[in-house]
Amino acid sequence: MSKKKVQFEVQENESIDECLERIKQKGYMPIRRIEKPIFQEIKKGRETIYQPVGRQIVFEAKLIE
Repeated sequence: MSKKKVQFEVQENESIDECLERIKQKGYMPIRRIEKPIFQEIKKGRETIYQPVGRQIVFEAKLIE
């Protein structure tokens, strides 16, 4: 990504509103929200089960000119 587009990740102890405010303070405007699931691998015998345990939220933002 170029300097005009940056990704901001919502931190562990941060709300989405706080992240959006941080983006705005740095002079960027959010253009896309990306959610990625986080899985935990559980093995039962020979079987492997993937269980969702959380999500990662990332905002793609562009520089306000």
